[in-house]
Amino acid sequence: MDVLIDVDGPVAVVTLNRPAKLNAITPDMAAALRACLSRVDADPAIRVAVLTGAGERSFCVGSDIRELDEYATPWEFRNRGDYGDAVRAVRKPIIAAINGYAYGGGLELAMACDIRLAADTATFAAPEIKLGWIGGSGQSALLAHCVGPGNAATMLLTGEPINAARALAWRLVTDVFPQDKLLPAALELAGTIAKRPPIAAQTAKANLKAAYSMPLEQAIQYERDLQTVCFATQDAAEGRAAFAERREPVFEGR
Repeated sequence: MDVLIDVDGPVAVVTLNRPAKLNAITPDMAAALRACLSRVDADPAIRVAVLTGAGERSFCVGSDIRELDEYATPWEFRNRGDYGDAVRAVRKPIIAAINGYAYGGGLELAMACDIRLAADTATFAAPEIKLGWIGGSGQSALLAHCVGPGNAATMLLTGEPINAARALAWRLVTDVFPQDKLLPAALELAGTIAKRPPIAAQTAKANLKAAYSMPLEQAIQYERDLQTVCFATQDAAEGRAAFAERREPVFEGR
């Protein structure tokens, strides 16, 4: 299978599993990824997901270029099922464990995740310009948010890769680890998030996404409304009771 999902308690690890092709994504693979992510959202027992690539060379190099000519028309290409959209649509927190190349659509996949951790061997690039086109899954907007307009322009206009150290300095990733420590670090972080009340975690994610697109006063009001929703949950009541009783809370997602 070209996309794998492994669920261990509240954490799901979704792996792009085409290492011989650097985890380049075919249309069938994109459909399989969407199915795995739908399972993550639909299963209340899953609270956090980790997205990674198989092998040590590549996280994902985007779409398999050999498959792009299979679209009958540009309009069909325009309306294909987009894997970056699928990641951005996930309600639950999702961590990218970037184990190697994150190029093109793979860079977009990584940026669609909420938190990005990288191996020290990882590299990042927006190489589409070298082939005559640009990214189409939010690459420019997401890069500008992550690394600033100047750094984004450097990547978009040259198509040249940056290494993990520069990605960290530019805040494209949160942290960098040796290759063999990357997935354990991602799972440890996922485990910490999974201990938090799931409604509050999903609400925090929704609020953060809204903060990027709303004017300040609207964003603050939206945050206050979401806070009120969270405050009314059983988990919030449990959190207050646990605090008063000096014990660890048990959150059930209600």
